[in-house]
Amino acid sequence: MVGTANNGRMRHAFSVVNSEEVGLNSAPPSNAGSEYGGFEFTREDVYGLLNERMKYKNKFNYKERCENMMDYIKRLRLCIKWFQELEGGYLFEQEKLQNALDFTESKCVEMDLILKNKEEELNLIIVELRKSLASLQEKLSKEKSEKLAALDSLAKEKEARLTVEKSQASLLEEKGKIQGELQSANQRITSVNDMYKLLQEYNSSLQLYNSKLQTDLDTAHENVKRGEKEKAAIVENLCTLRGQFTSLQDQFNSCKVLPMRMMMAVLKATVDEGVKQKDALVNEIASLRAELQQEKCLSQSNQLKTLQDELEATQNKLRVSDLSAFETKTEFEDQKKLISELQNRLEDAELKIIDGEKFRKKLHNTILELKGNIRVFCRVRPLIPEDSPGADGRVISFPTTTEALGRGIDLAQNGQKYSFTFDKVFMPDASQEDVFVEISQLVQSALDGYKVCIFAYGQTGSGKTYTMMGKPGNPEQKGLIPRSLEQIFQTKQSLQSQGWKYEMQVSMLEIYNETIRDLLSTKDSSRAEYGSNGKQYAIKHDANGNTLVSDLTVVDVCSTREVSFLLDQASHSRSVGKTQMNEQSSRSHFVFTLRISGVNENTEQQVQGVLNLIDLAGSERLSKSGSTGDRLRETQAINRSLSSLSDVIFALAKKEDHVPFRHSKLTYLLQPCLGGDSKTLMFANISPDNFSLGESLCSLRFASRVNACEIGTPRRQANMRSFESRLSLG
Repeated sequence: MVGTANNGRMRHAFSVVNSEEVGLNSAPPSNAGSEYGGFEFTREDVYGLLNERMKYKNKFNYKERCENMMDYIKRLRLCIKWFQELEGGYLFEQEKLQNALDFTESKCVEMDLILKNKEEELNLIIVELRKSLASLQEKLSKEKSEKLAALDSLAKEKEARLTVEKSQASLLEEKGKIQGELQSANQRITSVNDMYKLLQEYNSSLQLYNSKLQTDLDTAHENVKRGEKEKAAIVENLCTLRGQFTSLQDQFNSCKVLPMRMMMAVLKATVDEGVKQKDALVNEIASLRAELQQEKCLSQSNQLKTLQDELEATQNKLRVSDLSAFETKTEFEDQKKLISELQNRLEDAELKIIDGEKFRKKLHNTILELKGNIRVFCRVRPLIPEDSPGADGRVISFPTTTEALGRGIDLAQNGQKYSFTFDKVFMPDASQEDVFVEISQLVQSALDGYKVCIFAYGQTGSGKTYTMMGKPGNPEQKGLIPRSLEQIFQTKQSLQSQGWKYEMQVSMLEIYNETIRDLLSTKDSSRAEYGSNGKQYAIKHDANGNTLVSDLTVVDVCSTREVSFLLDQASHSRSVGKTQMNEQSSRSHFVFTLRISGVNENTEQQVQGVLNLIDLAGSERLSKSGSTGDRLRETQAINRSLSSLSDVIFALAKKEDHVPFRHSKLTYLLQPCLGGDSKTLMFANISPDNFSLGESLCSLRFASRVNACEIGTPRRQANMRSFESRLSLG
């Protein structure tokens, strides 16, 4: 009676597992611990079990019917048990879900509170952002107005420049005329002085001649006196003859006894002789008198006439000389006044030229800062005894036109002329003071919160280290680095009265064979001769464009003396060597960094400035330097780093998307200076030696490319001091 259900086919529904169906099919397994564990029912199994009808072969076979019924009851019990366990599982799941719901609701409440707090914070942030947006819009409008003002100032600068150039040209012409007039006046003054000297000499000669005439007059008076004495002697002789005649007459009277003839003859002879002597004496006396009188009169009259004529001529000449001297003196005074007036006008014109040049430089610097160009100064060193024989410096010349004066340089090679124009060109006779005056305002801006970078570029032996460091022991030949530090500390002292307080830190390093060396570290083993086991310093740039070198020694400084001591220490630690082109050649790139932090206690303003002063190693050709061994490796490393610098400049000039700053340590260290928001200036040092003509031309071409690069507008790092920092400082 009892048969197999479904026409004798066995049902395997109790062993079917289908956990992916919905409803009854998706019920979790809940009978794992029961005696029927491992069975699950599907919807079809349950409906099939409930709708199952038993079929028997023999309806009177009660045993079969009982067995089938027991099997059916057993299956029903199994199904009921499964449903109970399923219900328990659902209740457990319901309780679990209820707990999860309660937990989720509590979380939702907490999230609502957090959201409310966040909403309040966001509202505050939105208010602040709106305020900042308003301030930024004001700043934007201000910057736009400043930009318009800058454009207006640019136009005005162009007009002013044209005006200044015209006025400069006119002043130069006037200066030339004034110099010509001054030269002619000086010549006239010289001629008048010569004439005055001649007149003085002639006057002195007349005085000598007058004294000579006076001497001759005295001699004539002496001659007259001598003639009078001779006259007295003749009169005395005549008296003597008369006495002799009287004596002869007496003798005649006494000789009457003699014969008459003898006596007459003797008497006649005596008388004749006496008469003759008398006549001779009378004639002699008359002739002497006549001669004396005539000589005396003639000589005296002639002398007097001559003296009178000479005296009159002398007086006339003296009157003429007095008149000419007075006229000359008057003309000299007029010329002196004219020269003084011309000198005053010349000084005024030179002051106007200087003021115009300062105004032009200021506007030019403003334009360059707005454009963001790298400024380039060119300096030509003077010829030195070590230069090649026959070098006369004629290969380099400086144009004198108004536009290129002080800014242009010409180089001649193989009969071809190359012209370059930079922001400033220093001739060989320019002093260290002249060079520093041009960069003093740029150095000053580091105290105002700007990042400033000045680096010297050029071939070896062109004067880079002299420009940056100067000559030790000679105050007049101090370089840009010590002069910049003196100005920084002097300005720091002067700004204390305005409420500014500054803190300064110094670091110095060199890049030698693509290895960074700390020049202030006393424990740096990398400063050995070959430097293979030294520290590894890493270069890092933060979001604000500041450069940091890990583990680098940083020293707080308060005076110029401290920095000078550190500079001496670094100069003794720097790598130098001897080559055929330079006796003391720098074999590394030297980087001096001064970090400035300032705060104004009156306005609560803070500034952060950086001054980078860099002395690059000189480029050189192996064929000329004759480097071998260590010098050869140094030269190759220097040329590679400078070549990387050239690649960076090329990429910046072409405004390429990728700039290869990471190709060398030097370019990566200079990345904020070449591609950031700093004020950057390059010194292109040039040698006038004919032997270095090719390298000088390469340096000038590189400097022109650098001058054409735009790196962005300099940004001042300034903000207001926070309340916490005021509390910590107060």
